[in-house]
Amino acid sequence: MSVLNSFLESSRPFKRLVSVGFDSIVIVTSILLALSISNSTFSTTANANLPFFATTLIGSVAVFAKIGFYRAILRYMGLKAVFTIALGIATSTAIFTASSFYFGIQIDSITILLYWSFALVSIGGARLITIAYIRSKLSLSHKVVAIYGAGKAGRQLARAISQSNLYKIAVYIDDEPSVFGTEIDGIKVYSPISIEDLVKKYEISQVLLALPSASHSRRSEILTRLEPFPLKVKTIASMEDIVNGKVQIEQLKDIDIEDLLGRDSVEPNHDLLHSSITDKVVLVTGAGGSIGSELCRQIIALKPTSLVLYELSEFALYSIEKELRKLAVKSEIDLEIVPLLGSVQHKHRMVRILRKYKVQTVYHAAAYKHVPIVEHNIVEGIRNNIFGTWYAAEAAAEANVERFVLISTDKAVRPTNIMGASKRFAELVLQALNSRGDKTVFTMVRFGNVLGSSGSVVPLFREQIKAGGPVTVTHKDIIRYFMTIPEAAQLVIQAGAMGRGGDVFVLDMGEQVKISELAERMVHLLGFSVKNQKNPQGDIEINYSGLRPGEKLYEELLIGENVAGTNHSKIMTAEEEEIPWTDMQRALILMNELCDEMDCEGIVQLLLKIPTGYNPQHEVCDLLWDEDKNKNNVVRFKTLV
Repeated sequence: MSVLNSFLESSRPFKRLVSVGFDSIVIVTSILLALSISNSTFSTTANANLPFFATTLIGSVAVFAKIGFYRAILRYMGLKAVFTIALGIATSTAIFTASSFYFGIQIDSITILLYWSFALVSIGGARLITIAYIRSKLSLSHKVVAIYGAGKAGRQLARAISQSNLYKIAVYIDDEPSVFGTEIDGIKVYSPISIEDLVKKYEISQVLLALPSASHSRRSEILTRLEPFPLKVKTIASMEDIVNGKVQIEQLKDIDIEDLLGRDSVEPNHDLLHSSITDKVVLVTGAGGSIGSELCRQIIALKPTSLVLYELSEFALYSIEKELRKLAVKSEIDLEIVPLLGSVQHKHRMVRILRKYKVQTVYHAAAYKHVPIVEHNIVEGIRNNIFGTWYAAEAAAEANVERFVLISTDKAVRPTNIMGASKRFAELVLQALNSRGDKTVFTMVRFGNVLGSSGSVVPLFREQIKAGGPVTVTHKDIIRYFMTIPEAAQLVIQAGAMGRGGDVFVLDMGEQVKISELAERMVHLLGFSVKNQKNPQGDIEINYSGLRPGEKLYEELLIGENVAGTNHSKIMTAEEEEIPWTDMQRALILMNELCDEMDCEGIVQLLLKIPTGYNPQHEVCDLLWDEDKNKNNVVRFKTLV
């Protein structure tokens, strides 16, 4: 087989040359054998027979080339290739017959049959033997897989990957009892209750989910069923993406984390989606961030007249503008996209922008959100989250913007960190501004963690698992709410449209998720086992690093019990403590002085004095905080409050 290996590893032109040479030898040999066996008077040395040989040979090779003998890649040859070989040999036999009559060679039906048999066995057989050898060799590197879903998508996936060197399909698994025991292209369909036996019998290493239309809750049930087994789970894209041509059916990807969480989004209220955006000028601050960029994508689909992107990061602004322009062209949406660099702390720039472009709706997504980083950079966190919100809101009021929607967080509820306290302070600022009676409607939307955001644990876990671990979790009992970015953005738009002024809307985040269990499920469903005391031979270890400064074991969405529903099942409104604008104005002036003086302890004391619910769990840990230098400022602060 070393000769065959050398042939298979050679260049394509060389392979074609060898194939043509081989077929030529076989054709000539088949002619000689057929005539010699059936006609003893035939002379192989007569020059008169050379045109006959040449015509049969050249005609046959020309036909072989025309119908694709020398274009086909052996390892991908299937049933169609067998028919092509049969057609080629039949045509060659017809040329042999016609040439013999033309050149006066005496043949009979036995001679024709002999030629056809020799040529078919030699030319077709050689190719089939080579295919069998290649496939037997490749089967050693195949991953044995099961396809979950014996419907149309499953069958299409099986046909697509049957040409691949990566997978060997052992079985189908399906939930429909009527297909149990049936076969699809020779592959048997089994019930999910047989998974354990199938894994052992066929040594299955992966399961490919071919359920593009299944809900997240349904997919979560299936993943829960598969989790106990040493299987890597991959899935095809959604049916919408496949139908739209965004991806091919055979393109597999790791499971989506939303499938693990099993949360199905609710059909949006289209009136709410359109009311603050369609045919209006919209501005998004923090347009290049996780939430801001998704807001922009959904806003474009709702067809505003203009979309103003306001972003501090040059690269983030460049990236989102480029993406949105492509999206607008692809969706055939005619709108103006305005990319503007700037900080939300620059009030005069904000006013000028809002007036120049006659902005009607503002979504304020710009904020520092990473808890430990803000904890170590208190002054900048306060300036961006509190003063950035204040200045942007004041600019909106001066420019007579219709709606200003603040993207808030569950960490604003009884916060234990500066980030959460600053976001709660920002909520209070907007409520106080609303009490002044400005034309602008100020609204806040509060929700928990979003999957795949810049601060989400999910991409971090995936990266750590693929690197071989360990996976780092801060505490074994830590729990969090989770929501997908598209769903969060969609609900923000709808909630913002409901606001009448000073409203705090809270999104229904579903059930809280234990982060350690989420990490374990991700390890299992990426095909690995957890390494621990019970399983010391496992693949991926989970390490607990301890809570970081300001981090809570659990998050809340409501401060009090005064909560009411709205006309959207996933959006609630909360009645919470407010403070008058005059008191808020004094607090902002004092907070500004404290920031100017880098008085972190004073900032903490003011956050405690204002009704933010702030409950710090540790001493000030700002990286630039100098306690001795700022003692006098703390004393002065206490006399001013």
